[in-house]
Amino acid sequence: MVMATYRRLIWRHLPVMLAGILAGYIVGCNKPAVRRALPLPRIFAPTTCTDAVAGGQAATEQSVVERAAAAAAAAAAAAAAAEAEEAAQPTESQAINAALVALVRNSDLFGLRKTIRQIEDRFNARHNYPYIFVNDVEFTEEFKRGVRDLTRAQVHFGTLDDDSWKIPEWIDQERYAQVKQTARYPHGEKDSYRKMCRFQSGYLHHHPLLRNLDYYWRIEPDVEYYCDMDYDPFVFMKERGIKYGWNIAMTEFMATVPTLWNTTVQFATEHPEFIAHDSLWQWMVDEQGRYNGCHFWSNFEIVDLAFYRSKEYQAFFEHLDKAGGFFYERWGDAPVHSIAASLFLNASQIHYFSDIGYFHPSVLTCPSDARTRGSCVCDSQKSFVQNGLCTARFLQVKQALLDPNATTPAASGPVHYAQPMIRTVLADE
Repeated sequence: MVMATYRRLIWRHLPVMLAGILAGYIVGCNKPAVRRALPLPRIFAPTTCTDAVAGGQAATEQSVVERAAAAAAAAAAAAAAAEAEEAAQPTESQAINAALVALVRNSDLFGLRKTIRQIEDRFNARHNYPYIFVNDVEFTEEFKRGVRDLTRAQVHFGTLDDDSWKIPEWIDQERYAQVKQTARYPHGEKDSYRKMCRFQSGYLHHHPLLRNLDYYWRIEPDVEYYCDMDYDPFVFMKERGIKYGWNIAMTEFMATVPTLWNTTVQFATEHPEFIAHDSLWQWMVDEQGRYNGCHFWSNFEIVDLAFYRSKEYQAFFEHLDKAGGFFYERWGDAPVHSIAASLFLNASQIHYFSDIGYFHPSVLTCPSDARTRGSCVCDSQKSFVQNGLCTARFLQVKQALLDPNATTPAASGPVHYAQPMIRTVLADE
């Protein structure tokens, strides 16, 4: 990968180098002292100094420019051909059909540009995975140009269809209106936030732009990535059979999900065949078996999309959708994804990307060994997520399932309770 980068730099600057050499050579033909100091190979200067001086007259400034321009054009053509040949060579990353995906608004342009700049610097400039952005309205030309200017990777823009971005006909409008009037939690009065949660839960992975993807990495505006990544998470997941990757675990605002767990238990009772043998359902309940609200933050998730398209997940989403909780309450896509992964996947198929430093307003996660590795620019002392209740419980339950005889605990030290701050995405202004 490093050698390929050097080759690209050499080819990119070769036209200017050759033009300068040729110009200096031609000018030097007029000065014997300089001419003797320019033993340029004939491949770069097919004519001799004698040829360059027509009728005893020195080469003119115009001829110097013309020859330099011709040399630059030839070198540029060679550079383009070499770059095209290199791009045609398959790489490990290109073997993974994946993309970086976000549901955004036109007004998110500045925040999204910051995110893309960091992702490119930390990871994607070396891999060129495409970006896919979807919106409930058409993207402006300013937005498209502002995004494309930051990356050499392909960028695709799409809109949502009416079926995926609507209030279903089975929702009682009077009941829903009453819910919005009395809601005392963030975004409780907004249609668009609920539509967003429903779309991210059941429709994003079916969007035409994602239909042929095997994996996606979900990104958002105004987030930060603190660590250089010396490996490819998509390849990492594929090689190990991992279906779901996460980075931050928090507790949900319980007022937004009062019936989500009971609705889930009803589904699990009706479909016991869907529950994985080594599922992680225990990390979502407390010692009394009550739902604790733990979930993976979906603003950072890397997923094998075969999971979201599976019959288990699809049946689960349809069950939740018919129950109406996306609107009568405010079920988020994060707890929906988390519950599904914890029920339908084996513990070995869910991975905690603890080595990726990440900030989402207003939560920071920073690898504890950031200083020793030297690849991160975050302060691990300000990162509290690693010792959060949900993270610690996840590690403990997973270890008990996969390594019950372990002598070193997966999580140690004091833990604390934390709730998320919620960012509005596609919410009413």
